[in-house]
Amino acid sequence: MRGFGKRGRLEAAAAALFVVFVGGCTPLNTAAPVGQPSTEVGGMRSGPVAGTAGGVEVPYLPAPTSIDLCGEPVPLNRESVYERFDKEFTLVVYNHAQVYLWLKRMQRYFPMIEQRLRYYGLPDDLKYVAIAESDLLPTACSPKGAAGPWQFMSGTGAAYGLKQCGTVDNRFSFERATDSAFLLLKNLDAKYHSWALALAAYNAGDKRVLDAMRVAGTHDYYALCLPLETERYVLRILAIKAVLSNPGKYGYNLPVRYGYKPLREDRVRVSLPGPVAIRTIAEAAGTTYGDIKRLNPIFRSDQIPAGSYELKLPAGTRDAFERNFKPVASAVLLARRETAAEREPARSAANRRTGSASTASHGHKSAARAKSSRSHGRMDKHPSSPAKAASSRGKGKSKPRRANSSKAKRKAGHDRPKPHGAKRKGGKSLARR
Repeated sequence: MRGFGKRGRLEAAAAALFVVFVGGCTPLNTAAPVGQPSTEVGGMRSGPVAGTAGGVEVPYLPAPTSIDLCGEPVPLNRESVYERFDKEFTLVVYNHAQVYLWLKRMQRYFPMIEQRLRYYGLPDDLKYVAIAESDLLPTACSPKGAAGPWQFMSGTGAAYGLKQCGTVDNRFSFERATDSAFLLLKNLDAKYHSWALALAAYNAGDKRVLDAMRVAGTHDYYALCLPLETERYVLRILAIKAVLSNPGKYGYNLPVRYGYKPLREDRVRVSLPGPVAIRTIAEAAGTTYGDIKRLNPIFRSDQIPAGSYELKLPAGTRDAFERNFKPVASAVLLARRETAAEREPARSAANRRTGSASTASHGHKSAARAKSSRSHGRMDKHPSSPAKAASSRGKGKSKPRRANSSKAKRKAGHDRPKPHGAKRKGGKSLARR
């Protein structure tokens, strides 16, 4: 027992030395770092660090205290306006994946947008409207029916040159939709003399903005009561501008080589006498169906209707396309394919009907055979010739008729003699003892 106690004391001493050694190497962080004083308020520590998640610091990124929209100052000195802007800024600046996707797509589409802005003499800030509308996606669609990179409704798009006819919808053309959007914004600015109101009308429509201005008695966008989406719309555009105009300030550093390059394409004018399958266009150009669809999003089905169009082809495929593509032959080929596709279901249906009819006819034949067999069986039981029938009738040996009715059967039963041992209704025997 004494030896065991001594060994236990040695192990305890070794454990204590180990704890002291480890504690000396990694001191507990119980005090605030030098130069970063901390205070306790209501049991919570406040300091320069916004928060930590799994040991990774999440820095706080404050919203700008001043910003302008197309050269017009935004009243961020109003508490309500600043809070609305701060909300949109926070949602944008911490959405890391989405911001990087915007930065990548900007390298593809912003050069063209900026060139068209200069052409129309419009402010550079309007390029951020396309991001707020569609995230720079040419095929974007909304549940309300808005379509394309600038989200035109059907009626407004048609009024500004974006025709929709059958399976062709020009709202999905990035170039045409951009020109139409800038014409519309230019008209709205001339009407309201305020870019904030012009953008609100672009989002919600003239009538809602005019009604809100009449009710509020002011032309100040930031003082109007509009639908929630429209109240957020202009401030979201401002938040997007704040981050994307200076992404490095907020920790976004995308090397140029990682951005999406502008699409390289060949353009060719075609006149189609009839519908042509997009697959036929791709085969003539030596490319894929998907490439033609991505370059020509205005075609909403798998074929191009009759008419005159400017097709976009992958760069370097124009010569092969012009050499291989025969419009008339392609239209005839599609017509033959469609006819064959239409005939196939009809042929299958006809085969099903023929099979049913054949089965039915076999059934009738079987029934006829069965009927014939029955008739032959009855004839075997009776004389097979009129002569035999006449001779049998002459001899008076004709077979009596059988009682068919229940009344006749009952009468026949009463006429029969009672068998010996039968009892009357009263239970007495009729037999002689």
